[in-house]
Amino acid sequence: MLAVVVDDHDMGVTHVIRGDDHLNNAFRQLPIIRAMDAIEGGWPDPVYAHVPLIHGPDGAKMSKRHGAVGVEAYRDEMGVLPEALFNYLLRLGWGHGDREEISREEAIALFDLDGVGRSPSRFDLKKLQHLNGHYIREAEDSRLAEIVARQLGPDSDVDRLVRAMPVLKPRARDTNELAEGAAFLFARRPLAMNEKAAALLDDAGRALLTTIAGRLAAENDWTSEALEATTKALAEELGLGLGKLAQPMRAALTGTTTSPGIFDVLVLLGREESLARIEAQAA
Repeated sequence: MLAVVVDDHDMGVTHVIRGDDHLNNAFRQLPIIRAMDAIEGGWPDPVYAHVPLIHGPDGAKMSKRHGAVGVEAYRDEMGVLPEALFNYLLRLGWGHGDREEISREEAIALFDLDGVGRSPSRFDLKKLQHLNGHYIREAEDSRLAEIVARQLGPDSDVDRLVRAMPVLKPRARDTNELAEGAAFLFARRPLAMNEKAAALLDDAGRALLTTIAGRLAAENDWTSEALEATTKALAEELGLGLGKLAQPMRAALTGTTTSPGIFDVLVLLGREESLARIEAQAA
């Protein structure tokens, strides 16, 4: 206790802000401070503020068993953007009205001790992911493309990822999901199919792909609007809903049953690669 008091005094500490598990220490340190002030003067009481601790989802004090890790793990393993983690941790113990999204610059301007909560906060990973999704949607496409390119490896193309970000990032909660959603862009033929995608490519699905490939091959305007119009017209001719054509196409183009809009996928892959993937899976 003496060492802490002397150290704070020598460094000119005016405010001591720490977890409320140290509240009892304030009542041990204050008598020492006041004794030193009585002896030699110039030892004012600091302003003390004891903030609530962060608890895990079960209400117990946050610990490693709750999965508490270093900030690098949130960035590199969990795909959380730095500004999202900063915002989330800030809001765990402090608030400014009903504001959920607060930038670092705003926090510096708005922060005061009156806004610090009195009750322990619970670390909620789902809420962090939700907030992270907001910051991903707000982030520059070029920045996200660079992050995803590092995750996908040397075969990825940053320029293509930049073009893909507007259709990838609305669906993503973290950069891992961005990378997973972008992986189809760089997949090599023959595409590996997950179980659900393979189930769509039965005899009927492959027969549909043959018809679709023929119609798309005749399309000269390779834009999402023109491709959608062509596919809708084909669906009407066959008496099918658009989804009955879109799902086998999605399987053939991406190897999965989830992706950005199918016409965005066709444009991002380009005419040659799109037709090659569909034809490779057709009957």
